[in-house]
Amino acid sequence: MILKNIFTAALVALTLSLSAQDITLEDIWKKGTFKQRSVYGLSSMNDGIHYTTLDRGEEGNEINKYSYATGEKLATILSDQELQELTDATDATINGYRFSTHERFALIPFDQESIYRHSTEEHYYIVDLKERKARQLASGEKQRHATLSPDGKSIAYVQENNIYIQDYATGSTTQITKDGEHNKIINGFADWVYEEEFAFDQAFFWSPDGKKIAYYRFDETDVKEFHMPVFDALYPEDYTFKYPKAGEDNSKVTIHVYDVSSASTNVLDIGDYEYIPRIKWTQDANLLAVMKMPRLQNVLEIDLVNTSDFSRKMVYKEASDTYIEISDDLTFYGNNAGFIWRSEKDGFFHLYSYDIDGGNGKQITNGDWEVKQFIGFDPQTETLYFSASKTAVYNTEIYSVSLKGGEPQLLSPKNGTSRASFSAGYQYFILYHGDANTPQTVTLKNASGKDIRTLEDNAELKETLKGYNLPSQEFFEMTTSEGVKLNGWMIKPNDFDKKKKYPVLMYVYGGPGSQTVSNAMGGNSFWYHMMAQKGYIIVSIDNRGTGARGKDFRTLTYRQLGKYETMDQIEAAKWLASQSYVDGSRIGIWGWSYGGYMSSLCLFKGAEQFKTAVAVAPVSNWRYYDNIYTERYMGLPQDNADGYDQNSPINHTDKMKGNYLLIHGTADDNVHFQNAVEMVDALIESDKQFDFYIYPDRNHGIYGGNARYHLFTKITNFLTENL
Repeated sequence: MILKNIFTAALVALTLSLSAQDITLEDIWKKGTFKQRSVYGLSSMNDGIHYTTLDRGEEGNEINKYSYATGEKLATILSDQELQELTDATDATINGYRFSTHERFALIPFDQESIYRHSTEEHYYIVDLKERKARQLASGEKQRHATLSPDGKSIAYVQENNIYIQDYATGSTTQITKDGEHNKIINGFADWVYEEEFAFDQAFFWSPDGKKIAYYRFDETDVKEFHMPVFDALYPEDYTFKYPKAGEDNSKVTIHVYDVSSASTNVLDIGDYEYIPRIKWTQDANLLAVMKMPRLQNVLEIDLVNTSDFSRKMVYKEASDTYIEISDDLTFYGNNAGFIWRSEKDGFFHLYSYDIDGGNGKQITNGDWEVKQFIGFDPQTETLYFSASKTAVYNTEIYSVSLKGGEPQLLSPKNGTSRASFSAGYQYFILYHGDANTPQTVTLKNASGKDIRTLEDNAELKETLKGYNLPSQEFFEMTTSEGVKLNGWMIKPNDFDKKKKYPVLMYVYGGPGSQTVSNAMGGNSFWYHMMAQKGYIIVSIDNRGTGARGKDFRTLTYRQLGKYETMDQIEAAKWLASQSYVDGSRIGIWGWSYGGYMSSLCLFKGAEQFKTAVAVAPVSNWRYYDNIYTERYMGLPQDNADGYDQNSPINHTDKMKGNYLLIHGTADDNVHFQNAVEMVDALIESDKQFDFYIYPDRNHGIYGGNARYHLFTKITNFLTENL
């Protein structure tokens, strides 16, 4: 009977293996076979019991109103058809929208163009949803960041580096700045490096009463220009923009406040600083919070500026022996009774509360785990909502906790990765949850975490996956020779036989605060499964310097990026080679951006462990990268020359023994194509043969048209031929 059962089980396993479908690159990049469905563009209405979404109707797009509790569609707020009638534009369509504070008006962008990572420019329609009227905001050049005032009477926007305010009733326009000039003076939006590294683009903000506008002014005059060739013309031209590299001059940044009634502007005096990573109006219409940092980003101060008399008081100061990361977590509560902030001053990121004057500081959460994001605060119940990696470093859960402190309450599953979007008033939240082996489910929950209904279960994708007999992605922990415990995941071939020896492909990113070892179905999950079907074991391991394990683990790499990260990845390769089922002579590694930097270093410094590496858009020398990011983690190159040079891949090409594929887009405004050119030159001087692929006029993401399919075809072919 035992033998019969064993035979039957083996037969079933063999049948499943033989009948399983093979994943193809066309499935992933052309057909969208494995695309997860989600709930996009859901926006809570002010009452907290209704929401809007942008839907596709029978005659075009529609902004529809729904009930949170029942999911019932209650009304169509605006449709393509009505927008066309109101604007006399037969091609008008709703591709996005933004309501005014009181939801009477809607701004509809059109003819949108992307600029950098976050920024766009477009034209806008202004729609009065009560009077059913619409008109275009402004003519001429496109605008940025059109924003309705809280009282709905005016619209502020940026056009050609200057800020304008338009009166809704009369259509009259006031130009509030006049010195804006391309590549010289920016008013109201971020320069390149602020947008990329402080992660914001709009740089003007209405006061809560709509009577003032606080805005950034960037003087880029002394910032050096970077010239990026664009090849889509008979005579290619350079796209020129200001890009401050490590050690070079920044924009001179100032904060200004414009008073609408007096049409006057004041420049804030906030003392000494290099960076102003955030400004934010408090609940007092006259009180503006200003964050400021020195160039090394190791001190953070928060000043409150009274914009009536322009007096200033520092209410928070934090210093670090390494660096301080910036977030959007600053939240004022209780009619300016106090504020909430997230800090890692006890060694792990946790939530704190302070009185409005900075006194009575209290730690709300604590423990050897990290609050990843502060989601929001419900003033009615004095409850904070946040995400954290409390159950395991690679999980993300949703919690609530009282402002007074206490044990956080779990509102999501323990296992997997969760993200939450709360309604106004915090009565409901949408939970997006999945894990490494399960497509996400989107559910509506009440504030205590009780399920109300399922919005998306990805049932079709789950059924599709049954036909592929994919093995589970497994999580594991390894210990280096130095005694450092590292987390990892592994995907084995679906016909895995522990008596055989398999080649290994490692995936790395490894940058400060990042994580590739997360319990979620990632963007390239199915490519990894495709490679596993081809007989490879796929592995990713988070090295020292990565996130969710506390300050000491993350900041160990300070002033020497690449050193410990590479050591850990080489140790991981040695550990893998010691496993009975791994062919230690066939270990490869690949990565993108910081991951491309890492895969290059690993192949060069770890020549004995790695046979093959693929590097997409890698930094080849930290001296070529932007100053906010690089100096945060490395200090100034003038003060840390060895740290910059000892771990830049171009200085280690002579050690290379294996196969190397270098890939870069020529229009990469982030990690410049210059990095690839310098890497190529270093490899030539070291007399190393390698493969080099360029993608003309593609940016850091290398997408558009057939690019992404073509890219992964090249990577796949290179790996199957060389690993």
